[in-house]
Amino acid sequence: MPSNKILAEKKQIVLDLTESLKSQAGVFVDYKGIKVTEDTEMRVKMREANVDYTVIKNRLMKLAIKNVGYDELESILIGTTSLAISNEDPIAPARIVKEYADKLPNYFSIKAGFMDGKLLSVDEVNAIASIPALPLLQAQFLGTLLAPITTLAVVLKAAAEKGGASADVEVTANEAGAETPAAAEEPVTETKEEPVTAEEPAAETVPEPAEEPPAEEPPAEEPPAEETPAE
Repeated sequence: MPSNKILAEKKQIVLDLTESLKSQAGVFVDYKGIKVTEDTEMRVKMREANVDYTVIKNRLMKLAIKNVGYDELESILIGTTSLAISNEDPIAPARIVKEYADKLPNYFSIKAGFMDGKLLSVDEVNAIASIPALPLLQAQFLGTLLAPITTLAVVLKAAAEKGGASADVEVTANEAGAETPAAAEEPVTETKEEPVTAEEPAAETVPEPAEEPPAEEPPAEEPPAEETPAE
């Protein structure tokens, strides 16, 4: 009969497994025959994706699934069993497990899964595995939100560049001495007839007073006639 210490340890394992089944998502795996190098490589990927991967005993797992109401899973708890779970990215366990199930079909396979309290079949796990990783999914969603803003920015930039190009052409033409509409009209205004000045009323010229003829000098007094001597 197992000692109290062993019983306490098993009881704690069952409690831990029960908490694991309350995680956001998980996948049960049959791993028989997997090589050490392949298993190590897979565990590294699991850790990088914040996925916990544990080999479990079927007998203890049967106790745990009853605690959370997953009695339907009892039929899969035969042979070798491991569990990949995640509380951060619900897609990660399915994605990594499917990758190795496709790579090692002879000795690595999916048994079942669960997500947010719902049990998943093998086909459902495979379907979920095809969803992009959470960071990529977030980036795609953000890109969708920013698409209208990006389009508007491109249009405004194009309009600004077009306006700048027109201004540059006008400045270049002026610097090269190209005639502007005002300049083209200048030869018309520079006419010899000067119609503008012709229309202006001629300034009244006040005739200068005619020089008065010099006053006639009174005739010189004739010398008195010489008196003839009296005879």
